[in-house]
Amino acid sequence: MKPALNVLGGALVPCSYDPLTGWLRDGCCHTDGHDAGSHVICARLTVEFLNFQMERGNDLITPRPAQRFRGLQPGDRWCVCALRWREAYEACCAPPVLLESTHAKALEYVLIEWLRKSAFVSPAAGV
Repeated sequence: MKPALNVLGGALVPCSYDPLTGWLRDGCCHTDGHDAGSHVICARLTVEFLNFQMERGNDLITPRPAQRFRGLQPGDRWCVCALRWREAYEACCAPPVLLESTHAKALEYVLIEWLRKSAFVSPAAGV
């Protein structure tokens, strides 16, 4: 199996291990044929984005221990659905993205210019 590529054409870099993110819960924004939401954009979450999602019925804040989900907070990194991020971008409340950790499949849904404009440069500290 070939390594996944990011939107810059390099190897996909992990998004977050705490909280553990990704469709496959492997810390990366990998995807497969079962990922109907295309959880491929690594975002650094903001209050505005979390509230925007909540208003649309996508509650990312409330902990759900039965699903081993602690709930997300501003500053957390999370692999978000490409179309949810696009919707937020068009509403001027998209969270910043980590380009190196955003799967190349995101380019099927959003423009690279949008991602570059929203890029978050991560400090060298761990994921």
